[in-house]
Amino acid sequence: QVQLVESGGGSVQPGGSLRLSCAASERIFSIKEMGWYRQAPGKQRELVASMSSGGSTNYADSVKGRFTISRDNAKNTVYLQMNSLKPEDTAVYFCSVEGTWYHFWGQGTQVTVSS
Repeated sequence: QVQLVESGGGSVQPGGSLRLSCAASERIFSIKEMGWYRQAPGKQRELVASMSSGGSTNYADSVKGRFTISRDNAKNTVYLQMNSLKPEDTAVYFCSVEGTWYHFWGQGTQVTVSS
């Protein structure tokens, strides 16, 4: 079973930056889409950013212009660069890797934006 391990979460002041990483325990074949989701307390999990196998990206309106998703295929890793963070970005962030026959999730990493 493939494991996705997130890192890079933490506490930051408004306006600060964090870079999340999600490393797969092994190479994953036939990926359709990789993405980052988040879930704030009392709210449903929502898509933050995604990248298709062809490199096309999609962002939630709330993070456009502030967050950037990227990947390093050689390292089996997907990243989320988060700039100009706001208190409403506070949530547990999960990475996701989806193919035709599978959908893997990471365990989540906490991001807290507070002064």
